[in-house]
Amino acid sequence: MPGFEWIDGEEKDAVMAVFDEGGVLFAHGFDGMRKHFHIREFEQKAREYFQVKHCLAVASGTAAIKVSLKSVGVQPGDEVITQAFNFIATVEAILDCGAVPVITNVDSSLNMAVDDLKILITNKTKAILPVHMLGVSANMKAILKIATEHGIPVVEDNCESIGAKYNGQSLGTLGQAGAISFDQGKMLATGEGGMVLTNDAAVSKYACEYHDHGHESNPDRPRGRDTHSIYGFNYRMTEMQGAVGKVQLSKLSRMLEANKERYQALEDAMGGKFRFRTIPKECVPTFDTLILVEPDEYVRKAVIDTCIQEGFGTKNLPDAMEWHCTAFWDHALSAEQVARSQKTRIMLEDAVAIPVWLRKTVDDYQRLGKLLMKLK
Repeated sequence: MPGFEWIDGEEKDAVMAVFDEGGVLFAHGFDGMRKHFHIREFEQKAREYFQVKHCLAVASGTAAIKVSLKSVGVQPGDEVITQAFNFIATVEAILDCGAVPVITNVDSSLNMAVDDLKILITNKTKAILPVHMLGVSANMKAILKIATEHGIPVVEDNCESIGAKYNGQSLGTLGQAGAISFDQGKMLATGEGGMVLTNDAAVSKYACEYHDHGHESNPDRPRGRDTHSIYGFNYRMTEMQGAVGKVQLSKLSRMLEANKERYQALEDAMGGKFRFRTIPKECVPTFDTLILVEPDEYVRKAVIDTCIQEGFGTKNLPDAMEWHCTAFWDHALSAEQVARSQKTRIMLEDAVAIPVWLRKTVDDYQRLGKLLMKLK
């Protein structure tokens, strides 16, 4: 499931090399004390892997979402449309921009419901923020079409689907900007960290400046006398995270393939007796989570109990739904948005998310699938 499962001596050696080469942990300057700029190298490798023009490493996935929103022009009082199934960081980033979250329900893919999106756009809508949840894309063809018709930028929250593709293109690179996360539970794990992806030079320029206190990185001036035209904040990554990120990224394709083998073994062993979330035909998912939909409460509880007893557990659904569904967030959202989200809450209550652990074998997942098949 997450990249931390494959953390080994390579990541340890990469971190130690940062100290052995001079111990510079800061992203900028100190040229004579270091052999590498690890963050810059990580960003370059990410550009190559995701086939995108610009990558900016930042402090977290939450920071990546906020920096992306600011970089496409979201201002206080603007509305940003996102979906009811996400992680709370998505809404927090909107609120931290001073903007107003507007919530769609989800469709059978458990991502943004396009029919809701169409009716929620107003003259205050300044961004559309689909969230690719648990390895599977939203309906990006329809979302991008609607956004283009209204002249609204799309920011993809791809924190939970790193490595997934849509029509052969990496998620996070289809809109004006995309955000990915490298926290401990993600496909790439640097402990904390994130990245902004974009093909738009203007978005990249603003993001680079905003995440670094407004620094323009003027080549004609030392950093201490650098120019600036906007105010920003400190959302920088550290060199240690950059060093680990390079190693993790080199393993991503192998991790995705290992996910797929286990996922398919589990799905096949369940013998077609369960209904699963819809995966858009254009999407190649990360295969890190299999989500089944089971309206029978007795069967659903038996599935959950079996997954726990066999050492697989569940992921987000049902055990962390309060942190992943806006129906519970009356501390952050208006009563109208919370009420609208109840439809999604009801859908999610029927879902069970089974994580794909890389520490488990294909045989382990075949065995689990056969056990679950007997419950129907």
